Amino acid sequence: MDTPIIFGEISGLFGIQGEVRVFDFSRNRGDILNFDSWMIEQGTCWQEITVRQGRHHRGALVVKLDGFDDRDISRQLLGAKIGIKREQLPGLVDGEYYWHQLEGLSVVNIRGEELGIVDKLMETGANDVLVVRGSHEHLIPYAKSTIADVDLSSQRIRVDWEVDY
Repeated sequence: MDTPIIFGEISGLFGIQGEVRVFDFSRNRGDILNFDSWMIEQGTCWQEITVRQGRHHRGALVVKLDGFDDRDISRQLLGAKIGIKREQLPGLVDGEYYWHQLEGLSVVNIRGEELGIVDKLMETGANDVLVVRGSHEHLIPYAKSTIADVDLSSQRIRVDWEVDY
């Protein structure tokens, strides 16, 4: 099985009926509730669990998971990562990518000079930023002015960025 895409984490317990508090990593908090089932990390394994219901409650998400009907049973989920299967993600239009598709791609500038590998992306408010690790770290804005093209088939991103920036 492919490793699930991490979307959140079980952050606490809520009430006595087994509900849990969830910290949602989605850009739009609450989007994790759009998925009917989640993959929950249990030790070194992932278990698929149906989401019975979820709601916003005082700035947090409260969720009822199938099979977790008691506070003591739900306690074992504290700190567990929540993932979804890649096939659960909605499709994107041409030219749009999910972060997980960009992570691990090699980055070269428009002159063909190697800058490194995309380690992760950061959200800064103005635009997302590629964190590229190579001979040194590059923080490259993910913007039309800097991204020349993304080629998933060759696992490469070309950027208008200098090696010494």
